[in-house]
Amino acid sequence: MLTGVFMQIFAASYVLPISSPPIAGGAIAVRNGRIVDVGPVDALRAAWHAPVRDYPGGLIIPGLVNAHTHLELTHFPAWKIRKDLDYAPRTYVDWVIQVIKIKRGLEIQELEMSLLEGIRISLEAGTTAIGDVLSDRRLLHVYSGSDFAGRLFLEALGQEPAACKALAGKLEETLRTFHGGGTLPGLSPHAPHTLSPAFFRELKQLAAAHSVPVMTHLSESPEEAAFMHDSTGRIAETLYPFVRWEGYLPAPMRTTSTVYLDGMGILDPTTIAVHCVHITPADAEILKKRGVCAVICPRSNEKLAVGMAPFHLLKTAGIPLALGTDSLASNDSLSMWDEMRFVLAETPDAFTPEELLRMASLGGAEVLGLSDAIGSLEKGKRADFLVVGASGKDMHRALIEEGRLDEVFVAGVPIAEQSRSEGT
Repeated sequence: MLTGVFMQIFAASYVLPISSPPIAGGAIAVRNGRIVDVGPVDALRAAWHAPVRDYPGGLIIPGLVNAHTHLELTHFPAWKIRKDLDYAPRTYVDWVIQVIKIKRGLEIQELEMSLLEGIRISLEAGTTAIGDVLSDRRLLHVYSGSDFAGRLFLEALGQEPAACKALAGKLEETLRTFHGGGTLPGLSPHAPHTLSPAFFRELKQLAAAHSVPVMTHLSESPEEAAFMHDSTGRIAETLYPFVRWEGYLPAPMRTTSTVYLDGMGILDPTTIAVHCVHITPADAEILKKRGVCAVICPRSNEKLAVGMAPFHLLKTAGIPLALGTDSLASNDSLSMWDEMRFVLAETPDAFTPEELLRMASLGGAEVLGLSDAIGSLEKGKRADFLVVGASGKDMHRALIEEGRLDEVFVAGVPIAEQSRSEGT
């Protein structure tokens, strides 16, 4: 018999490891925040001397992974009202300008409170890991004392050479001294149309030097597609003048965002493409050939009226996929359950419930380069898991459509107990 300090067995009617088939009458053994065994509860009882916490009628699944969001914008709906900018943007560019206007003048304390609220909301909805894009490096300390897992992508955009050089230097310093608690770093060159080619290349080289991935918004809107083709449309006519980039308007490129980035050597297995709404079949072939992963954010795309990502094309091409909520600036919730339900309802033939659950857990961990530590219930991984009440012949569908989230565990500890220990 094996024994362990601070060890407990968690049992349920079913355990869904995600990386392997469901286990009826299953359980996971947790010691010091790590999973040490997974299997039938009777086998784990025989192998380990540890108390058993049983959830009859429940299911144990991995914590969910929100592969793309901007948690610093969680209070965006309130900021809109306070700044008297609570209007419905007509186009993607109108929305971008609204975001810029609202973020101008915000104090760092406001961003901190917004980020903290985003973390709290995410955890309570069963998201235990994220791919979060941070536009302000001063927010890193919010994560330094947190057990929240994932990757923090430091955002960058710009056209003016001197400003870009200065920002690159600051990002290099941040990567070199990074301390984000349970999270790891990454870089996020915002989008092909918001960075100069030289700056984009420099950030890719910086990421490679520090062995971190790059996350970029790719082909999110029809405005971006028009701009990349002939440098016209509202990005050229409205956005560039608004941010005083008129002098950096490129000549017509007659290309797509994917081909453009590929030509600069940006696309490789360490590149994460977000949205991919307006990619072509040829683009999909390039993404697959280069080993690029993709994160789709269906509800955000619907809310901004930019279109729907070509799910069948991405899936058929064999591009690794994950789900993200984006931010509350372009979505109504940070719930991955809402994201999965939306896809099932709007495009029921695109993904099976099993595929969606994988995209929202292990798929997200794989895209973020963290699948060795999170995303599934396997020996050696961090004990981030959920207890969900659900019943029905189609277990995976019932989980998504009717599941009741009962408990959320991070490193083997219920988040309610963690909050009490932290005095929050």
